Amino acid sequence: MTVYLLQTINGIGIGMLYFLLAVGLSIVFGLLRFVNFAHGAFYLLGAYLCFQAMQWGLDFWAALVLVPLFVGALAWLAEKLLLRRVYAKAHEFHILVTVGLALAVQEIVIVFWGPLGNSVATPDLLQGVVMWGSFIYPKYRLFVIGFTAVLAVLLWWVLEGTRLGSAVRAGSESTEMVSLLGMNVFRIFSLVFGLGAALAAMAGVLAAPIRGAEPFMGIEALAVAFVVVVVGGLGSFSGALLGGLLIGVVQSVMSTLWPEGARLMIYVAMGAVLLLRPAGLLGRKE
Repeated sequence: MTVYLLQTINGIGIGMLYFLLAVGLSIVFGLLRFVNFAHGAFYLLGAYLCFQAMQWGLDFWAALVLVPLFVGALAWLAEKLLLRRVYAKAHEFHILVTVGLALAVQEIVIVFWGPLGNSVATPDLLQGVVMWGSFIYPKYRLFVIGFTAVLAVLLWWVLEGTRLGSAVRAGSESTEMVSLLGMNVFRIFSLVFGLGAALAAMAGVLAAPIRGAEPFMGIEALAVAFVVVVVGGLGSFSGALLGGLLIGVVQSVMSTLWPEGARLMIYVAMGAVLLLRPAGLLGRKE
């Protein structure tokens, strides 16, 4: 029983990282109706820039703050200079441009850091384990769960309790209405896109001490993020959280019951949800 409890808690930690990955993708699609296949590249950059920052002598905590801000700024610039030009075009153009951007980022990572992975040290403060009787769990993974839970509450407040959040929620229903209210829709688009990229980069920073940094982790992250978004419901913040937790727990528990099929069960869970609720667990029917 302790093994399954441990795997369930592991799944919650993984699921919260999946939530950080997916929530930006979900909000961007809900607001812009834009298919962003470059989202995994921001996660990849987060992990590698965390590694590089620590190579330069910065500690993990500085990287946790600075890297998401830097990646968010890069994404904001890419949105203004490149992606904004294809918003009005068909989804095929969205896919071509964002896949090209993702491949370019991946190749730049390989040129600068090589084709092999790099390990990232766990911060000194969070090394070791916490013991409750016979239950033993790594401190760092507990930190990830707690930190992402606090961040989820903060994001919920931003979306539900601020003017920006009201504009984002209104824009997901009708961008024309937001424009008529005198708001700069393109400025909101840029901010939301940068925020989504920053959250993906933060997920990369948090994941780096657990799994390291390797050039193809962005592709894997993108696939999982789309699964979480589909399971939770497109454009839904709560759906991204619920979907991330569900997929994380399924993957973690199945890695004990059926290690070879743990990754497969993610897609089985997605198929089961779509059969019961085609719009996702908390998605709206179009």
